[in-house]
Amino acid sequence: MDNLSAFNPNEWVNKYADALYAYTIVRVNDSGLAEDIVQDTFLSAWKARATYQGQASEKNWLYTICKNKIIDHYRKRARNIVDLSNNEDEERAYFDGAEHWTKETGPNEWGIDYYQPVETKEFYSVLEKCKQKLKDIQQAVFMMKYMEDLDSDEICKALNITPSNYWVLIHRAKLHLRKCLEKNWANIN
Repeated sequence: MDNLSAFNPNEWVNKYADALYAYTIVRVNDSGLAEDIVQDTFLSAWKARATYQGQASEKNWLYTICKNKIIDHYRKRARNIVDLSNNEDEERAYFDGAEHWTKETGPNEWGIDYYQPVETKEFYSVLEKCKQKLKDIQQAVFMMKYMEDLDSDEICKALNITPSNYWVLIHRAKLHLRKCLEKNWANIN
């Protein structure tokens, strides 16, 4: 069977639009943007249909295109925003000379029962709000690392940043998230 005869964009939309949207919305946290990315995924797939060789399932192929569209989104957002001029004194207060948490500032037990769906949902809601407070470049690095599961080299290449910039950005993102979560989640439990 010819690869081109298997392509039916209407079937793609019916079969995969909701799942691709769900995949995308948690990564970009903007419904309009998520819809645009999914539409762009289908458009790109249609344009690239002649190059599809069937090595991956249609579903996996569409998810890969969508993932690349999300990365492209973060790459565009991150351009020219690399700002590493945060308060380094604040960071030094958290870590000792060996880059370990100091005794006074080590993370507290947050008391989350991951087997309680309501509590888990509330936690992720707070996490999402905290994530939105990150600088764009920090959010991009964090999302690519922990949502897209990219390694540091891939992230550096995608965002055109150095490895040392990457480590500073991910480190600061974690610090800010921790501080926000401790203020907005840990104190209510």
